Amino acid sequence: MPTLPRVSIITPSYNQARFLEETMRSVLEQDYPNIEYIVIDGGSSDGSQEIIQKYAERLAHWQSQKDKGQTDAINQGFARATGEILAWLNSDDILYPGAVRAAVRQLQNHPEVGMVYGDCDWINADGKVIGAFPAAQTDLRKLRRGYVHIPQQTAFFRADLWRDAGPLDDSFYFAMDYDLWTRLAARAPLLYVKQRWAAFRLHEGAKSIAADDRCWPEMLRVHYRDGGKRLSALTLKYSVRKIVQPFWLWLRKRRLSG
Repeated sequence: MPTLPRVSIITPSYNQARFLEETMRSVLEQDYPNIEYIVIDGGSSDGSQEIIQKYAERLAHWQSQKDKGQTDAINQGFARATGEILAWLNSDDILYPGAVRAAVRQLQNHPEVGMVYGDCDWINADGKVIGAFPAAQTDLRKLRRGYVHIPQQTAFFRADLWRDAGPLDDSFYFAMDYDLWTRLAARAPLLYVKQRWAAFRLHEGAKSIAADDRCWPEMLRVHYRDGGKRLSALTLKYSVRKIVQPFWLWLRKRRLSG
């Protein structure tokens, strides 16, 4: 029987003890037998280290020391990774059972594809499903217009593509995944799979709530870097977003209490 490809999953974390154990267990309890799991903690002081140590024997590597933030932590993890397939899962999100096996199967069935991604639920702090991420098929042309629709929690990509396109740009606080998707899509097709693979946790401390206003300006940085025009679908979307953002954030926070 052929050896199943190794999948390296990185979890960056900082003071997320409330959610960290559920995140880690969602990886460690996958039914896929060849996972290399790496946890990079930024020197948490909230009990996270004790949680990580509880599972240390099942980790390929873990550390808890000051870093330059989430993007730097992910890059550090991938620098240690030895898998043929890579992914990262933030320390407040979860993978659903069978997700890794399903993603590997799709990459094996579609050798021309560089990355696969699936559907994703939105959950609140208590784990209650409060909505669904609007995942959809996209490509480089659509990405450059702001048609992202890729839930990062479900993305699995080939390590050789990462070595060519990576690492993540640590000057980004919010849009480092969007920046990476455009670089990956410039090199190989992306594939959306209509299967539910993960949950994206929305809570008051999440940066998607606390620092949402930083997302679109960073997306515009990618747009202009890649030759985008001042008048484009993406810049128009940003103009509309600025107008509706207060209502949008109010609505999202209201949903958190679900």
